[in-house]
Amino acid sequence: MSEIFIGRQPIYDRKLDVYAYELLFRAAKVNAAEITDGDQATSDVIINTFLEIGLDNIVSNRLAFINLTRAFFVNEHSISLPKDRVVLELLEDIEADDDVMAGVRRLTEQGYTIALDDFIYHESLRPLVQLANIIKIDIMALEKDDIREHVQALRAHPLKLLAEKVETQEEFDYCMELGFDYFQGYFFAQPKVIRGQRLPNNRLAILKLLGQLQDPDITPQQLENLIAQDVAFSDRILRYASSAAFAPPRKIESIQQAAAILGLQSIKSWTTLLAMSQVDNKPTELVVTAMIRARMAEEMARAQHIEHPESFFTVGLFSALDALMDNTMEEILTQLPLADPISDALLHRKGIHGEVLSCVLAYERGQWERIKCHQLGKVQIRNGYLTALQWANSVCQQLIDQGEGRHIDC
Repeated sequence: MSEIFIGRQPIYDRKLDVYAYELLFRAAKVNAAEITDGDQATSDVIINTFLEIGLDNIVSNRLAFINLTRAFFVNEHSISLPKDRVVLELLEDIEADDDVMAGVRRLTEQGYTIALDDFIYHESLRPLVQLANIIKIDIMALEKDDIREHVQALRAHPLKLLAEKVETQEEFDYCMELGFDYFQGYFFAQPKVIRGQRLPNNRLAILKLLGQLQDPDITPQQLENLIAQDVAFSDRILRYASSAAFAPPRKIESIQQAAAILGLQSIKSWTTLLAMSQVDNKPTELVVTAMIRARMAEEMARAQHIEHPESFFTVGLFSALDALMDNTMEEILTQLPLADPISDALLHRKGIHGEVLSCVLAYERGQWERIKCHQLGKVQIRNGYLTALQWANSVCQQLIDQGEGRHIDC
């Protein structure tokens, strides 16, 4: 996997609490930007933030300031970011022509917060100022009296002022005196380089498929459309469904038919399992381990008469995703729309799902002193494991019989 990088510099409020982070293009661990293509740099920042590393992993619950080039403001279809999480910065070298003004106006009407970067005021920019929410003033580019004049002129508008490139205590005190709302610069903190890893295309595609399969409102028709995007994949699902439904096998010709006979959740589980078995360059034992965890967790939930035992299957199955995807569970879950109990179980072992998963993992690792789960005795837990093992072996054999032996090694 290739490494990816994002620069992150905090922005503080008047109480010196972190208000937001500005996200900066970085091509390597070196804490400096070497930009040859502004549009590409902006695209990399957006992709690495939202699709690779994950916004929450970079800024937590703070806002993210993102620099946009002219093309992103002018192109009506280029922006699809969470309005409550980002501030869009108009770079200082972008001419505020009619197209740019129209783009800024459109984005403000859509609910985005707009900041003007490295701003130097003159009257021709008044229409742009009237649309902006935040104006960033580069205090290194202006004399003290000029900074004061900027603040006085801009205070006539209902916006916030941010002093950037603050490098000394004296500069900070002066900006505080002038009434700036936010502060950014080396005096507080240099940009920090956040490093992540880009998933190979195969794993990224599988992760996206897994995310779509977790939609609780997906219909049989939508599931069929999703699976049908890959003809070979669709054929495998139908063959497995045919074998699982009848003895001797009877041909099932559509995902909707399979869902009607076996149940929608069953088809989703089979599809999820098969998708995970397609991960390239990973030991196949990982998938077998995930299968055993999934079925054991489900069996333990059924033994306790817990509602929706299939959700415990998901917890067990996804507990191996970090190893399969070579990524942290935190980053993976930014791309999977899982219910909170499942996410909390996978990340923190919280709730009844987390308790069951902890028990499953302790049994798997032979940590006998940690094997305990609410109402279940050791015999029930052991029986859950044996049932899961038998089921996993049966599924493995079926995969081999259907020609998938290269993926699963039973």
